[in-house]
Amino acid sequence: MAAHQGCSCGMKRHLLWLRADLRSIDNSALHEACLDPSALVAAVWFITPEQWRRHDKAGVQLDLELRTLQKLSATLASLNIPLLIRTVPDFAAIPQHLLALCQAEAVDAVFWNRQYEWNERVRDKAASALLEQHGIARHAFHDQCLVKPGDVLTGDGCFYSVFTPFKKNWLQQIHRHGVEVLPAPAARPVAWTHADAVPDSVSGFVSHVAPERAAALWPAGEEAALARLEDFVEHHIRRYRDLRDIPSLTDATSRLSPYLAIGAISPRQCWQAALNEIQAYGPSADIDQWISELGWREFYKHILVGFPRVNKHLPFRMDTVNLRWNDDEAAFQRWCEGKTGFPIVDAAMRQLRETGWMHNRMRMVTAMFLTKDLFVDWRWGERFFMQHLVDGDLAANNGGWQWSASTGNDAAPYFRIFNPRLQSEKFDPEGVFIRRFVPELAGLDRKRIHEPHGKQRDFLLDYPLPMVDHRAACEFTVAQFKKLGELPVGRADNKADSFNV
Repeated sequence: MAAHQGCSCGMKRHLLWLRADLRSIDNSALHEACLDPSALVAAVWFITPEQWRRHDKAGVQLDLELRTLQKLSATLASLNIPLLIRTVPDFAAIPQHLLALCQAEAVDAVFWNRQYEWNERVRDKAASALLEQHGIARHAFHDQCLVKPGDVLTGDGCFYSVFTPFKKNWLQQIHRHGVEVLPAPAARPVAWTHADAVPDSVSGFVSHVAPERAAALWPAGEEAALARLEDFVEHHIRRYRDLRDIPSLTDATSRLSPYLAIGAISPRQCWQAALNEIQAYGPSADIDQWISELGWREFYKHILVGFPRVNKHLPFRMDTVNLRWNDDEAAFQRWCEGKTGFPIVDAAMRQLRETGWMHNRMRMVTAMFLTKDLFVDWRWGERFFMQHLVDGDLAANNGGWQWSASTGNDAAPYFRIFNPRLQSEKFDPEGVFIRRFVPELAGLDRKRIHEPHGKQRDFLLDYPLPMVDHRAACEFTVAQFKKLGELPVGRADNKADSFNV
């Protein structure tokens, strides 16, 4: 540990434990750690390579996190809040290292924002217990959601499993209690130690997106996130409802999900920006639709807490554990590489590999193709997405995959299966998106590009034939779901959560 700077005799020392909250504005734990104007504050961020590998963390997301941390470190330094970096194998090692840091630096209290994934909650409970044993105060805050999990409940005290009634209750609570965006804290009297350098990379985690392209697509830091939010609200939000499903339009969606995932921006900042737009220029169905997407994000986080099994590779609908998925590695690999012979599917998969992101409509199309046309286990696709997404988030990713696979809560009915050609014709009618990511089809006209090997098959195309017959594949999948017995889903774990730390 570097030598202390200045005199800090008799001053309280607070430690901010950063996780998925990489910002200085509207950071609940940071705000509370700095409420005492005389308190000295430092922050710590843990590198946990083994845990990240088990969680399938994408290199492209870690790259964005590290670049964001570098900017955040400079911001915190201007406030006399040094950022410390510590490397441990996994979450299990954090509590002891956190205690050692607190004891070495005479820390009075540790502040953090809660995370809702199961392993993170186990980690926090262990850390809280250990700090308590040694007389160090702990302060944990609900910061990731507009309404904390456990507060949006049905009349009988259960977590919602259907989105529409959840959203109604969620909105009522937001309007009743309001939303406060916290300012960045004031500077501390002095920095009690030197900051550590934030590394440019972590061994074993390589971004599949070229560094220059990643930096251009996903500029780092809370200022970049706020600039993207401001641009979206000012220029695009009032066209959101009509244009959000068109994958070729890069500005039709906010593209804020990577920043929400790492906490470079908060949902409260998003809500407030939308509310300001309504107050200034009037209500809009487009804004309502965008707010509804914020609601889906929170709904899936509430599901993590209310139904812990979805954290553990289990389906929400427990009867679907009886499905016997195809363990077809070759078919899965063709899907991963964007070589299925279905242009819209292949374009979307190549977009993911080239940019670290995929348009939301395309996520549904590709996920449903894997699970319904190929009948491959949704968990294979869920893992692949996490390994490649810049906005990887367990709640949203798991929720989306289980929705598409018809194994989740409020999911797509198993007999409603997207037809890739029809999805392509509807949402990419001119083939702009396909031509961008499947250049071997660029010369085809707007009719043939959606099904290049149709009745008039082009033998000259360097493009694979469709790997399955869509109609036959759908019939097979529907038959598998019909075979399922009427097993109870179970509600023993959906009462209001008491796992608080």
